[in-house]
Formats: sequence, C-alpha cells, structure tokens
Amino acid sequence: MDFALPEEISDYLAELDAFIESDIAPLQAADDNQRFFDHRREHARTDWDNQGLPREEWEDLLGEARRRADAAGHLRYAWPKAMGGKAGSNLAMAVIREHLANKPLGLHNDLQTEHSIVGNNPFVLMFQSFATPEQRARDEAALTSGEMRVAFGLTEPNHGSDATFMETRAVREDRDGRPGWRIDGAKMWITGMHKATHMMCFARTSGKDGEARGITCFVVPNPTPGLVIEEYMWTFNMPTDHPRLSLNGVWIPEDSYWGEIDRGLGLGQSFVHQNRIRQAASSLGAAVFCINEAVDYARARKPFGKPLADNQAIQWPLVELHTQAQMLRLLIRETAWKMDRMDHKAVEHELSDRVSMCNYWANRLCCEAADRAMQVHGGMGYSRHTPFEHIYRHHRRYRITEGAEEIQMRKVAAFLFGFMGPNRRRD
Repeated sequence: MDFALPEEISDYLAELDAFIESDIAPLQAADDNQRFFDHRREHARTDWDNQGLPREEWEDLLGEARRRADAAGHLRYAWPKAMGGKAGSNLAMAVIREHLANKPLGLHNDLQTEHSIVGNNPFVLMFQSFATPEQRARDEAALTSGEMRVAFGLTEPNHGSDATFMETRAVREDRDGRPGWRIDGAKMWITGMHKATHMMCFARTSGKDGEARGITCFVVPNPTPGLVIEEYMWTFNMPTDHPRLSLNGVWIPEDSYWGEIDRGLGLGQSFVHQNRIRQAASSLGAAVFCINEAVDYARARKPFGKPLADNQAIQWPLVELHTQAQMLRLLIRETAWKMDRMDHKAVEHELSDRVSMCNYWANRLCCEAADRAMQVHGGMGYSRHTPFEHIYRHHRRYRITEGAEEIQMRKVAAFLFGFMGPNRRRD
C-alpha cells in the first residue's frame, strides 16, 4: 500500500504556489486590497446599507482573481475534459483544497465566498451525470461559460435536513397554449441569488411527504414573475448572500428541469457529496493553519521569562488537535481515492458514510483549532488582527450547512447498523 502522493499532484501544488506568487499576491497587494483580508475585512466586504450584501468592489476583485486563474488553466481544473477542464480527481481536489486553506487569509482561496483559484463547481459534474442529451444541448454552453449562474434551492423555512418533506409544489399548467409548470412555495438560504441567473428549485411533483421519489429539480430563471426575494439573512460572518424567497404562481415551460421528472433528489445528493469531501479538506487545511500558528506563537511568546511552549497546558491541547488532523487527512484522502474508483452515482449508496465522517469531523476540528489558537494567542487571538475569529465564524457555518453534523452522524449510524448502505440488513 503506497501512501505517497502521485507526483503529478505534488508538481501541481508547486505550480499553484508559483501562480499565487506571480499573479494573485500582487493583485492582493494593489490598491489597498489587503483591507479585504486584514482586521478591516468584514466592513470592507459588507455593504451594510444594501441588505448586508457583498460590496461590488469586493466581488469585482474576486472576479478578477478567477479570470486570471481561468486564463492560467487553473479555475476549471476539476471539470471534465469534455467541458473544458482537466478532469482533476477527487483525491487531487482534496489535496489542493487542504493546501490552499493551509495558508494565511488571501485572494488565492476565500472560503467565506466559496472562491478559489481552483474552482469547486459541483454543478458541472452533477450536470454531466444527470442531464439528458437535450438538456446538455440547451444549457451546457451557458453553464460552462459562466453565462448561466445557478443557485441551489433545496432548503425551506420549515424544512432543512428533512428535504423529502418539502412543501414547495409544482403542478402542470398550460399558459397561452404552452405546456408548463406552476410552482408555489418558499426557499431559504439560497446562496448567491443576488447574482444567479437561475435557481435549481426542488419541488414535489408526485408522491407523499417523506418519499424520495416524486421530487423534481426545476431550473427557474432569476428574475421571473412570482419569484420574490423576501430578505437577505444576516449571519454570524458577514457579508450575506443567503436570502429567504417565495415562489407565488411561478410559471416555467414544460422542459425547464434537469434530470428526470420525480427523480430530482439524486441531483441534490450528487451536489452535497462533492461539496462535503472537498469542504472537509478545506476545513482540515484551515485547522492545520490554526494549529501551526498557535505552535509558532507559543514558541516565540515568553511570559515569565520562558516560552509558552514549555508549558504542558499549552502543549497537550495542540498535540490532540495535531493528532486528529493527521488521522483525518488519511481518512479524507482514502475516501476521495475510493470516490475516484466508482461511478459518481454510486457514492450515495456505497461511500456516503465515509464522506459524512470526513465532513462532520473536519468542520468540528476546524472550530476547535481556531478556538485553541485564540486561547494561545490571548488578547490578540480574540482581536480581528489575527485571522482566528474569521476562520471560526466561517467554519462554524459548516457544522450546520451541507447537512448538519447530527444528520451526517445519522448517516454514519445507518451504514454502521445496516439500515442502509452495502451491508443493509435483510430484516
């Protein structure tokens, strides 16, 4: 069994570092763009008088970084070759995401906005796996060019993890002699709707509450009559782009969906599994950054005439975090490696528990590491002049989103006790 990273992945990390140094770091240093990453970051990013949305200059800066990364061939690294990418593997993406997150806050990789010079766009692989030939002919060019920007509309005000109980309904309805669908309901935490051209709107089209079958993934234009953004929810880490919205008699043509009628929940599962393993790697990278910063500070800080690092009260909590990080890295990479060796749709049935293990533990570890780094740094750790409060506030989100850690532990239990998965009990 060989645990060494493939040489092409190691070489690519060096290539990314060189690109950051030559193209991204100078952009970050120009025109006081550092204000988006130092102690001024939350105010610099947030338009407090415009619903708490991101400031235009902040999003323009992120857009320029992505443009440079795309021109250099990095942004679409994980995309299929048929869609203009390099078919980067899940293992490679896990290593890259950890590597980029294990750096100081910067324009190369801003997790609060899901921005990175190596893009994580789960819509692309999801679309490739589930879209029909007709849907690909209609939407693929716009999706891959960025002309079509899609938000993910699954969660509802009354339903989050219990997605099969969603109240949003779609019924067939003709208008002006054209067949189509009328959608009524409400959605919550639909990230990126202020810039999205479309929303993937999951709605029940048949079946009963609690059944996975009977849910369809519609593609709703934004804006469109009846789609109303009610408010943007202010969050623990600002700015916000997470609205609560309503759908009141929204009408779309008959073919405005991805995948198949009544079988749309599979697209949602595809989305979260890709996101969960990559986001776990990012949380791991941020955790390791916090651990290493705490160790360096403990070695340099000398209260009472000796380094903080001499004290076991400082050493042991960091030792435990360091040990957990080492074990988690192996689990994440093994899981990503296995994902690369099975059909994309099989992950839900054969490996979903491992993905959940990686994700819920990585998110928890990152919060604990950020908290410990604050403690080791003392008053400066509590200030915004160190990055730990930002890391904590952002990664605390992931213990709820993409499946709350309780839901993910439930998934692990279902596999462990044989309620689902490859070892499902016949009884």
